[in-house]
Amino acid sequence: MPKVSVDIPQELLDDLNRHVGDNKKFITQADAIRAAIRKLLDQMDDIDRRHGRLEE
Repeated sequence: MPKVSVDIPQELLDDLNRHVGDNKKFITQADAIRAAIRKLLDQMDDIDRRHGRLEE
């Protein structure tokens, strides 16, 4: 799996980390980031579909 490095503001990282760890929604930061990217891409596909920009 390719690795990607990004710079994000500390406040976003702090918010992300509130959802990561034992007995929380995500096991790791990477899991949380992958889930966020998937959700964003699904939303973008929905928008493109509504505007006729996505080939089925």
